[in-house]
Amino acid sequence: MTCFRHAAIAAALFAGVGGASAQTTVITREPVETRTVVTTRPLELTPVQRETIYRTIVRAPVEAPPPMVEYRVGTRVPAGARLYAVPREVAVEVPAVRSYRYMRVNNHVVLVDPATSEVVADFAD
Repeated sequence: MTCFRHAAIAAALFAGVGGASAQTTVITREPVETRTVVTTRPLELTPVQRETIYRTIVRAPVEAPPPMVEYRVGTRVPAGARLYAVPREVAVEVPAVRSYRYMRVNNHVVLVDPATSEVVADFAD
């Protein structure tokens, strides 16, 4: 009887070990959504800097967009909009605008952030 008891205990242990080794733990995770948030700070310029930008850019020959287009600070320009590099003399006088592009619309000079296509400043006469 003792042999039978030892055999039953050994069988139970082996059965438990076999079952435990057959178990697999699977850990699933929810996909992490990644977003790039780009925020554009308002472009703060002095009146002299604004005048320098407008006067210099207005003299540059550029292709004008259709006359009925209106852009405001914070709006995005279409992907096909023709943007120009800020003239060197403006970039030297006002280094803060060096990385931006511009376009002329309805006698306004509009500065655009090329990374976001967002209008960051609007200059008029």
